Amino acid sequence: MSVFLFACFVFLVVLLGLSEFYRMALPDRKVVGQVASLSGALFTFVLASPESLQRFIQFPGGNGVLFFSFTVAFLVVAIFFLFSIRDIRQSATEMALLWSGIAYVPLLLSHLVLLRALPSGVEWVFLMLLIVMSGDTAAYYVGSSLGKRKLYPSVSPNKSIEGALGGLCGSLVGTFAAKLTFFPALTVADCVVTALAVGAIGQIGDLFESLLKRSFGVKDSGVIIPGHGGILDRLDSILFAAPALYYYASLIVLAR
Repeated sequence: MSVFLFACFVFLVVLLGLSEFYRMALPDRKVVGQVASLSGALFTFVLASPESLQRFIQFPGGNGVLFFSFTVAFLVVAIFFLFSIRDIRQSATEMALLWSGIAYVPLLLSHLVLLRALPSGVEWVFLMLLIVMSGDTAAYYVGSSLGKRKLYPSVSPNKSIEGALGGLCGSLVGTFAAKLTFFPALTVADCVVTALAVGAIGQIGDLFESLLKRSFGVKDSGVIIPGHGGILDRLDSILFAAPALYYYASLIVLAR
């Protein structure tokens, strides 16, 4: 899959994920949430588009449209909320939630496209998925069988410290499996650092989404995946893991 087609796929995922976020955060502003979801998904291309598309969206003289787009978007949103007050005490909170959704889903998930656009981008994307999936699987089985000490009961009462440590061990196994199969360019240090750092921040992403759901008073972010909740329930770890692995790959590995 080319970088552009991958960006299109991420666009659809962002659109679904943002729609779920706004259904939880702004249930009384359905139209606003739909418009913001589409706008946020389009920002994915602005934030992480292939070079050919980046050239297409630039103004003459090489000045990108990023600042212009966000400035116009902020002014439009501010004016809209100014003249569509429902409860003036909630207006600032509603606008903050709208922008929080843009930062949470498109901004973080756009790093998937940036990761794919790197040299060996396919391998980096699969490595990230392997770190997250092997960590989640190990955390579940270790936590179910050995978990005794609660990790963060006020946010996620079912998670345990033993499960979290087991998840990191699972991520370690995943990175070394990647090195031995499809990504031999990884060093042993790369395997250890990415497993522990990306695996840990992925677990934090899982906890953060649990915090959001408890704050919004919902059990799952959506019902798009029968028996497994919504898109955000599947993406929670990836949203935090993708930026971490991208910056490690671009600033450390590719800078050698």
